Amino acid sequence: MKRSTPSGPSIVSESVGIFVDLAMFNPQIVLASSSPFRRELLQRLGISFKTASPDTDETALKGETPEETALRLSEAKARTVALQHPEALIIGSDQVAYLDDMVFGKPGNHENAVIQLQKMRGRTVNFFTGLCLLNAQTGKAHVRGVPTLVTFRDLTDDEIENYLRKEQPYNCAGSAKSEGLGIVLIAKMEGEDPSALIGLPLITLCDLLKLENINLI
Repeated sequence: MKRSTPSGPSIVSESVGIFVDLAMFNPQIVLASSSPFRRELLQRLGISFKTASPDTDETALKGETPEETALRLSEAKARTVALQHPEALIIGSDQVAYLDDMVFGKPGNHENAVIQLQKMRGRTVNFFTGLCLLNAQTGKAHVRGVPTLVTFRDLTDDEIENYLRKEQPYNCAGSAKSEGLGIVLIAKMEGEDPSALIGLPLITLCDLLKLENINLI
């Protein structure tokens, strides 16, 4: 009798009696972000993925360091999206910019952005990026932190005003969109991963994907 081959992501090897779930070897990858810049970065890896916007409260907790905030939120975003994608690998990322005891979040408007850039000009700011790769099926989260030290030029008030009118980076931590015109604000950058400043550290992500048996080449 001719045997039919089952359809779908699972196959059965009748000769040895082994059930193989192909989804275990080719899991769906979901980027927990609505940022077009993070999406463009992830496309560089040549992998198939979906995006989902995480509904996460990004308020820092009392007594939390900027690094702890970024790490916690990167995982929180991934776990929020995992509720809708329980068998996927979820990528979560969050960035916090800080200088001494000052934390620079998303300014939200022009006035706040002016204040941020005035405080940062001529100074070196740590743009710390938290990255999480969550296996939603097992619940295991790989979390890493990637610092990027950014030294700003000693900008005049007019330069700050002109930049903000052109770029309007009011949804970017620290008011500096380095993937755009914001690069003119920067005198020097120091970090292990050039993509981290844009919000998705690809070098670190490659390491985490390998831990989940995702081979990119």
